[in-house]
Formats: sequence, structure tokens, C-alpha cells
Amino acid sequence: MENEILDNKNNPDYFAGAEKLLRESVQSGTEYKKYTHYLKTLFKEGLSSNVILVPFEAAINWSKASSLWPLTFGLACCAIEMMATGASKYDIDRFGAGAFRPSARQADLLIVAGTLTYKMAPRLKRLYEQIPEKKYVMALGGCAVGGGPYSKFGYSTVNGVDKIIPVDVYIPGCPPRPEALLEGLFRLQDKISHEHPIIERIKSVCNK
Repeated sequence: MENEILDNKNNPDYFAGAEKLLRESVQSGTEYKKYTHYLKTLFKEGLSSNVILVPFEAAINWSKASSLWPLTFGLACCAIEMMATGASKYDIDRFGAGAFRPSARQADLLIVAGTLTYKMAPRLKRLYEQIPEKKYVMALGGCAVGGGPYSKFGYSTVNGVDKIIPVDVYIPGCPPRPEALLEGLFRLQDKISHEHPIIERIKSVCNK
């Protein structure tokens, strides 16, 4: 839901852009036909500059993906690349993920940047558990993904963060460049855009 919904009544690309968004966000063919009918009606009535039609879950996912709050947390040298991504040259805030939070209770994204040791693992798990749902984890760098150069002989190194906490996106490299972290962010935003938060919430309540 970006520039394709810059609804202008005289813009011939409006309907095509809105239809593309609906195709990506609506799973059921019946619902897609229904929303397409509504779009055509809005376009004919000249209301395209005043009304945006989008499924509620798509609006929730768009707002979530565009306002990720990472935790200010780094373990080793990959954290330098994470800091560079937040600085002026790469400016991760352009994509809605630049509000690094000082507290886990204010964050919803944990970027594990660097080498995780067994001594640090319980602290990492505690931070993860303090982050409220819905939360996401990115493993940044070869050490976080699979132990890196310490995977074979590093007796103190955890061979992959996913042995301690679940991981949504893996970003390999030693260290990965800021562009790689931005690409990982885009992949996470794609994943969020296909979630069904309302259905998941209903299921979780019914299973209690």
C-alpha cells in the first residue's frame, strides 16, 4: 500500500495499482471479486481521491511492517554494521525501522548482531521473552546464523541463535554489509505483509 494508492480520479494507474494491492492481500477468490467490484464503484463515482479500500488485515500488516522498533542490542562486530545501517548514509529509518528502543518492553524486533556465547545465551533468551507479542528476530552475521568461524572449535560459542530462540530472517556474512541488513528487513516486511493477525488471535483465544 504505497504510491499505487495515491488515488487520483484522473490517474489511469489508480485502479490497476489498487487491484494489484488487493491481489496480494486477499487470499479468497470470492473476496477478491467483491473488493474489485467495490473499487470499480468508487472509481466510477469519482471517490477514488477520498476513499481507500483495503482489507483490514492488510492495513494492520502494512502499519506493523512500516513501524518496526528494534531493540538497541549488539553482541560483537556485526553490531557495528547495524549501527552503520542506522546512521545517515543508509538510514534504516527511511523504511520505518529506525526507532531503536532502550528497553525490550518497547521493542518488537530483536536483531541478534554478533557471536552468541553460552554465557550470554540466558540473557538473550530473557530479553526475547521480555519483548511483547508479536515479535520478530533477525540473525545478523555468520556467527548468529551458525556459529561462524567458531562453529567447529569454539567451545564457548552457540552454533546458531535458533538453538536458543526462534529466528524469522537469517542474514549471512562476516560481517554482512548494511545493504544486507536492509535486504533482511525487506524480507521480514514481506513476511509480515502475509500474516493473518485477526485469525491468529481468534485461534489463540479459542485454544485457551
